[in-house]
Amino acid sequence: METHLASWMKSTPDGDLAESILRRCVHCGFCTATCPTYQLLGDELDGPRGRIYLIKQVLEGETASRATQSHLDRCLTCRNCETTCPSGVAYGQLLDVGRKIVEQQVSRPLSQRFLRGLLRETLTRSWLFTPNPPLGLAGQGAGASRSRPLANGAAAWRTSQAGLDACRMCPTGNDAKY
Repeated sequence: METHLASWMKSTPDGDLAESILRRCVHCGFCTATCPTYQLLGDELDGPRGRIYLIKQVLEGETASRATQSHLDRCLTCRNCETTCPSGVAYGQLLDVGRKIVEQQVSRPLSQRFLRGLLRETLTRSWLFTPNPPLGLAGQGAGASRSRPLANGAAAWRTSQAGLDACRMCPTGNDAKY
């Protein structure tokens, strides 16, 4: 695909990457056959080929709109399109560059900014998703004591002792009946 990047995008790492990816696309449309959002919505702009056109326009200097942002947001980033592309277009990388540029140009409504901030702050806290959070360690059961080391290696002893007990119950080669 022929590209003429805007002056503010030329000779930047993102610009060089985007230009090399855009030049590989031959507009064949094979990508649309495996794109779930295109299959569901049927809109060319909600498929990889349409999003590539939108990203190309933004990188060439056109102002991004709320609609452009919406089309880019609808991509699931599943990268199914990359598996069917005969030219090897790295669509996921191009989409990352496009989303970054559009995010800088188009501000989101307050409700979306709040929700995105909440999700970013919540989903990145791994302690919220552990089976045994560090709150109230005293009331944990025996299963939790094996997953965390106890004083003097007691967790390793309990685990190895349980393994020995299980092996004693297994049939040996002489008395196996199956």
